[in-house]
Amino acid sequence: MQYLRWLLLPFSVVYGFVVTIRNWLYDAGFFKSRAFDMPVICVGNLEVGGAGKSPMTEHLIALLKDGNKVATLSRGYGRETKGFLEASITSAASQVGDEPLQFKRKFPDVTVAVCEKRVMGIEKLQQKHDVIIMDDAYQHRAVKAGLNILLFDYTNLQKPQFVLPAGNMREPFSGRWRADVMVVTKCPTTINESDMTRCYNKLTPLSTQPLFFSSIAYQPLKALKGDDQQVEIDEDTTVFLLTGIANTAPLLSYIRTFTSHIIHHKYPDHHRFTTKNITKLADDFEACISAKKLVITTEKDAQRLTHDELKGLLVYVQPIGVKFLNQAQPQFDKIITDYVRQY
Repeated sequence: MQYLRWLLLPFSVVYGFVVTIRNWLYDAGFFKSRAFDMPVICVGNLEVGGAGKSPMTEHLIALLKDGNKVATLSRGYGRETKGFLEASITSAASQVGDEPLQFKRKFPDVTVAVCEKRVMGIEKLQQKHDVIIMDDAYQHRAVKAGLNILLFDYTNLQKPQFVLPAGNMREPFSGRWRADVMVVTKCPTTINESDMTRCYNKLTPLSTQPLFFSSIAYQPLKALKGDDQQVEIDEDTTVFLLTGIANTAPLLSYIRTFTSHIIHHKYPDHHRFTTKNITKLADDFEACISAKKLVITTEKDAQRLTHDELKGLLVYVQPIGVKFLNQAQPQFDKIITDYVRQY
């Protein structure tokens, strides 16, 4: 597969050239980029797939929601609907997308909206809100966000940075210099100063671009049914891991710190679980002779599951958050709150 991607390098050159010209046309003013007289924060990344945008968006919501009327705006990837739509806690992932639904269920009092045309979305939200957080919109140049937070997955940062289709980059690596803040995410807890220096030298941020490092903060498991039932995992536990996310490596590594008995039902990012998928999971679960066994899934995947589909399986959700390293969270939070206070 890797050799096949090398054969696609000529197409990557063409793609990278087109994206570079597009960005130049926006920077030069030939393409219109709309700015708004209110704080608009963009959370994004350069790569296809997950870099921790959802936990970062949730961190921003939690930081700002008590003193501001906050709204999040996403494209709503994978939804079957079109146009502008506000999510409710009873919405389906097929209506608004799994990540926006996750935001709404976690923060019921915050407005969560989806719209593929972000300018239109902000126009509809701006009258009743003080702050808008755009999730996964770094390449959406039609909106000129006031603060761009760009995320980089630590595990992929040192790899060759090729654009699609030979690589995983949505745009050339030079696009990082549009960011106002950079964050290297999913860092191992054992990261040292030498590792951070290597990341810094790879990113070469401008003097105006503060660089932060963060790791995944794994929180206690929650029963999918929403009750307070607690669970403990040890080496005698067999975990059936059900995922439809881009990068499962960090979660697998975390679970392995408790047990080596993991049966992974792995599907593509944003996969819509079918009856056949759940039946296979249920059959494997029933066939397992382990006295202690449970199913674990991610918060995002949980939005695409229903209780009726799960056939009485014991399913737990693994919540995650953001943990800033080097005690840098106050500095990061101050950058965000100072920006919002300008308005």
